Amino acid sequence: MSDWTSGTGPAPGLETAEAARRLVRFGRNEISREAQVSPVRLFLGQFRSPLVLLLLAASALSIALGHGVDAAAIAAIVAVNAVVGFLQEHRAEKAVLALRSMTAPRATVLRDGRARVVPSAEVVPGDVLLLEAGDLVAADGKILAAHDLRTVEAPLTGESVPVEKGASPAPAGAPLAERTDSVFLGTSVATGTGRAEVVATGMRTEMGKIAHLIGSAERGVTPLEKRLGVVSRRLIALCLGVVAFVLLLRILRGVPLLEGLLSAVALAVAAVPEGLPAIVTIALAIGVQRMAARNVLVRRLASVETLGCATVICTDKTGTLTTGRMAVREIRAEDEGALLFAAAACCDAELGEDGRGGTGDPTEIAILAAAAERGIRREVIERERPREDERPFSPERKMMSVFRRDGTLYAKGAVEVVRRLSSSGGDGASEANEDLAAKGLRVLAVATGRGREEKGLRFLGLLGIADPPRAEAIDAVRLAKRAGIRTVMITGDHPTTARAIAGEMGILGPGEEGSEVVHARATAEQKIEIVRSWKGRGEIVAMTGDGVNDAPALREAHIGIAMGKTGTEVTREASDMILADDDYSSIVAAVREGRGVYDNIRKALVYLLTGNAGELVAVLSASVLGLPMPLLPLHLLWINLVTDALPALALVLDPPDDDVLERKPRRPDEEMLGRSEWARILAVGLLEGAIALAAFLVALRVLPLDEARNVAFSSLVLSQLSRSFAARSDRKLFWEVGAFTNLRLLVVVAASTLLQVGISATEFTRGLFRIGALSPGTWLAVGALGLVSVTVLEIAKLARRRKGAR
Repeated sequence: MSDWTSGTGPAPGLETAEAARRLVRFGRNEISREAQVSPVRLFLGQFRSPLVLLLLAASALSIALGHGVDAAAIAAIVAVNAVVGFLQEHRAEKAVLALRSMTAPRATVLRDGRARVVPSAEVVPGDVLLLEAGDLVAADGKILAAHDLRTVEAPLTGESVPVEKGASPAPAGAPLAERTDSVFLGTSVATGTGRAEVVATGMRTEMGKIAHLIGSAERGVTPLEKRLGVVSRRLIALCLGVVAFVLLLRILRGVPLLEGLLSAVALAVAAVPEGLPAIVTIALAIGVQRMAARNVLVRRLASVETLGCATVICTDKTGTLTTGRMAVREIRAEDEGALLFAAAACCDAELGEDGRGGTGDPTEIAILAAAAERGIRREVIERERPREDERPFSPERKMMSVFRRDGTLYAKGAVEVVRRLSSSGGDGASEANEDLAAKGLRVLAVATGRGREEKGLRFLGLLGIADPPRAEAIDAVRLAKRAGIRTVMITGDHPTTARAIAGEMGILGPGEEGSEVVHARATAEQKIEIVRSWKGRGEIVAMTGDGVNDAPALREAHIGIAMGKTGTEVTREASDMILADDDYSSIVAAVREGRGVYDNIRKALVYLLTGNAGELVAVLSASVLGLPMPLLPLHLLWINLVTDALPALALVLDPPDDDVLERKPRRPDEEMLGRSEWARILAVGLLEGAIALAAFLVALRVLPLDEARNVAFSSLVLSQLSRSFAARSDRKLFWEVGAFTNLRLLVVVAASTLLQVGISATEFTRGLFRIGALSPGTWLAVGALGLVSVTVLEIAKLARRRKGAR
């Protein structure tokens, strides 16, 4: 192994000629893009749905038979759906591009024995990077020398505080977050200066490995897409079977082929809910709006419903379950005020004006915030007791001390170091340290002394510092558990810290080890494997994250949720949703909305298919009996797209049920429509179809064919419109649901009724639909027939309720 790969030797830097040779050998220091899906292929992929293919076939048949209006209407629905789907997916392929933007544009290296600034793409293995505060690290490297060097690695490792770096070799096989002798591409220098010899560039870096993982992650189809696919395939089988049967029957009866095909097209239109793709899209869009109100911004439309059926939420700790700000959580001292004064006097950070946030080390900001609550201000200390000498913290010393004009030395650092230098006040420090550490707290010891020397100190006590849990997140974890959702915490922090926070959050119960639900020091590879493991068990997995190392797992999960405040551009581009407030409770609130979306899509689907079943019964029965067609293809298209689809659109606007989070998640293998739904569809469809056919037969005895068709047509329309009120709930009566909680449904039903009456009012529309005008008395009879199905449904609800009460 050569000097530059091992990190040994004086490493004076490379000669320009040697750097050029290595650039040819190893390639440019860039994150390459994975193969991208072409826009054309992405657009054509929108037509893979069985239901869309069936609609295209129906449109083609309509064109062949000269029904241009029918064909245009169906084709328009398919086209709009394809454009919406294309735009949604086209936006999602930008994660690796965002990853490339995180690399430094230029880097300072030693070349020809001098410091030179070069494009970061030209950095090669063996180069010596010169690092200082504020720099983006241009490549992976081994540290040769460091002075108070700390790097921010949160985007890469999830470590919540800057990491101390030094030239001392890290243990072999140390996790990424514990490689204190290395710096990594895409991280930044928080404090200090240093030199590092480059050992990996481009796709060979840790960042490059993550870029490859992002490209290899597979999200797959959503549960909603799977369930709708099952429904679509069954509709296709039903449609083809019925069409073939009727066409054969017509041919055997000597009916001309063209007329037989016309009957087949009518049946195809009757069997297919043409408005379903648009209704699903609008239901998801409404979910997007409602989730935005819950601080969840949706990037991928289908993910709205996916979140509603999540069974596992893998979440980052820092900033999501916790506040994202370090805080002093416990103080062990005889005089807490004296300890906080001494700790504040030994800080370099600056506290924000509002007492929150600030600039400098997060641990010191936490100390200053705790001191400020006791009325101790660092600026006052600096003014009244100016510092005269300082020995900064370093990984080797593990301590910092400040000597001030009052003759006092103020020190803070690792417990074992400060106690060794103390001559009094350290009784019980070891036990207290173990207790605080077991709670996952970062422990600092504080001491004071007279004179400049770090000896003979007076041990004042201990500070336990950590990122505290969000109170609302604790409630959200409890609510998620009640809803049957398992919370899995994945963090880059230390295992002890992770388990302590998990216990405090309620993720871990007393005495639980939590190897399945708590993962500490997790790398990007481990995170994606954790997600794949849960997916392999059949779970629906949501994954949250903010760092670059979270991006592959976000892409792999059924739904990826990026942090909006602390998240990198990489995670946002790899995600399906963005959490605007970085709060776990917002995810649980969005789960409620997602479950409501699913319920609304299912109720709309039942409503639509019930109407289609009624149409199919009427048309199929007439074909079998050799009667004139009671409903023409244009009638069926009008019903499916106007007087059927509009109420269904209003149904998807219903708010989620109050008890939606009291239910367990739907099983991943659960079909969208179970036996009870199919039974209701068939029973009510048979009733509505029989009523329409009976009305047609009775009307044929006293009215011309075009007027009899209007009777069948209008009675079926009014029956479906009135049934929409019962469709809002399969348990509650329509007045119990609350008529005014969905005013849009009232407006739609009224408008659709007027439209239906309106097409009978003018000669032009009667000619277009080939129907006749009806007398007022006939309209009253048709209106009465339209109330039969809704009356039967409400009586059935009452019967089930009484049976359940017994």
